[in-house]
Amino acid sequence: MALPKRRHSHCRTRIRRSHDALCGVTVATCAACGEPKLPHRLCPSCGAYKGRTVVKLTEE
Repeated sequence: MALPKRRHSHCRTRIRRSHDALCGVTVATCAACGEPKLPHRLCPSCGAYKGRTVVKLTEE
């Protein structure tokens, strides 16, 4: 098994770990109803995608 010959510095370690941070979920608004939704996905409240109704949702 390979072992490192020299120790990595704190700076180099932290530069490598700079991409490990968590980011929040991006939320877009629906063009049809204005409800929050995930981008590039069908609106769960009205069933619209890109301004047109794709799925007709029945209200219970």
